[in-house]
Amino acid sequence: MYPDVHWHSQGLSTGCGKNGWEGRFLSGRADTVPGMEHDSWQSILDAQDGVVTTAQLRAHGVSATALRHRVVSGQWLRVLPRVIAVTNGPLTRPMALSAAFLYGGRAILSHRTAAEEWGLLRVDDPSAPVHITVPYNCSAVNQGPTVRSPGSPRPTSVGNGLVHGGVVVHRSRAFEHISVPFRRPRTSLADTVIDLAVSEATPREAALRFIEAATSGKVHVEVLRRKLEVRRPHRYATDIADAVMLLGDGVQSALEHRYALDVERAHGLPSGKRQMPHVVDGRILYEDVDYSPMGVPLIVRLDGQQYHSAQQSRFRDRRRDNAAELADRPRLVYGWDETTRDPCGVFEEVRRVLVREGWADMSRRCPACPRE
Repeated sequence: MYPDVHWHSQGLSTGCGKNGWEGRFLSGRADTVPGMEHDSWQSILDAQDGVVTTAQLRAHGVSATALRHRVVSGQWLRVLPRVIAVTNGPLTRPMALSAAFLYGGRAILSHRTAAEEWGLLRVDDPSAPVHITVPYNCSAVNQGPTVRSPGSPRPTSVGNGLVHGGVVVHRSRAFEHISVPFRRPRTSLADTVIDLAVSEATPREAALRFIEAATSGKVHVEVLRRKLEVRRPHRYATDIADAVMLLGDGVQSALEHRYALDVERAHGLPSGKRQMPHVVDGRILYEDVDYSPMGVPLIVRLDGQQYHSAQQSRFRDRRRDNAAELADRPRLVYGWDETTRDPCGVFEEVRRVLVREGWADMSRRCPACPRE
């Protein structure tokens, strides 16, 4: 095992199945260099997606002069400090991730990059930097984007000028406890959710991101609670703890989170029961917010028909509507637009129905409410 390759040993031991082994990396020029035609060299290329360190090149007999020639002539690409791609590009996403690993040394994917690998976020910007976390005493530092030299002997399109989006380096004293083994190790699902939230610009955005990521990743609330007990966020701790409480109360989406905070809590409305079960046509269906425990049979639905395009979902919603009508239960339906753009208007409608149905009005206007 070569000293620079220790990070991928777990990936090699798991074989080439679900962990994403992409097959043999073939380079038409790698085997033209003495010492690089051996199986050990091909194994490194396969394991690291055709990206290697300068130390590995030296170990296989590539001199500094030979390396410089292949980079200057455009045969190979200098991706990051001490990291070379034995191709003239463009780099695939696996190659970009492997390059960040090799640059960081002992590193794991984290933050947005880990979230993309977990499926919490879409990979929608190939030029974005790769986020890694390293042990606290590691010397790796952030790296900006790498671009092709304007005088490259191999012409390229403008869109192909970017070699690598760069690396954002995070440090953690809990490094040993936040990593999970994959071919490319990454932060655990719960740690990734926390990191995403802490990275947001404001406490409000942090809480929303936390709810979105936790529900998207189906992370159990108790797992999040335990993780937060041993790894307290360095900021937004109160807002994240409040988000965990709302998750425990049954909030299951960012829309439900906004309703709970901006409609109910901001205006002094009672907190409805989340995910209240009701039997419809012999099946148990769940209502987003049910005020029956407060003595008012009002149901507030926060998923609206615009979010339910599938025929089965539309049929389910119609059956829930009919069942509520037959049971003489009033219902209101809100989507993302009205809940986020006009929470005060939503509050007023909910308040009117609650009062009409017998609730003793204890609501209040928030600072954003229009004055009479």
